[in-house]
Amino acid sequence: MLQRKKQRISRKFTQKPDPFDGLPDDLVISIISKLASSASSPPDFFSILLTCKRINLLAVHPLILSKVGLKDFAVKARKWCDSVHRFLKQNVNAGNDEACYILGMIRFYCLKNRRSGESLMAKPAIKSHTPSICSLAVIQFNGSGSSKINKELRAGVALCERAAFLGHVGALRELGHCLQDV
Repeated sequence: MLQRKKQRISRKFTQKPDPFDGLPDDLVISIISKLASSASSPPDFFSILLTCKRINLLAVHPLILSKVGLKDFAVKARKWCDSVHRFLKQNVNAGNDEACYILGMIRFYCLKNRRSGESLMAKPAIKSHTPSICSLAVIQFNGSGSSKINKELRAGVALCERAAFLGHVGALRELGHCLQDV
């Protein structure tokens, strides 16, 4: 009797179609994109990966990875690992400007791979990504890319001016320091 009851219950659950499976991929990708761009912390985005196999596969779609926001990359240094690095590179490959900027900063300052870091920051800077422009300006001011003798003050000022024009507050501050030093 108990065995029969268990079979009826298990059939009930397995035969019921999941209404989520009926949604088209485009709609699910659109919903996940909105979540990815508006998430306030990494767990907000990553928790969706744990919901089901289908969402896990769709969540790494290039359209979604290109929209992942800055707050989704807020990983503390002690939590840095290969999987975080791979995820960041996936976002870079999908054309995510925030990911290019962050990975560029990490490579330039933490991993001491200056050329690769500068190259990664230049990609979003070309598209008027103000944090990238300002960071590249600071690199030019300090001569961080090479010896301190090779400071490119004019290039730094031009980059800083561009970032300030686009509304970056830090760039305005840097320009103020430039004018103060003159």
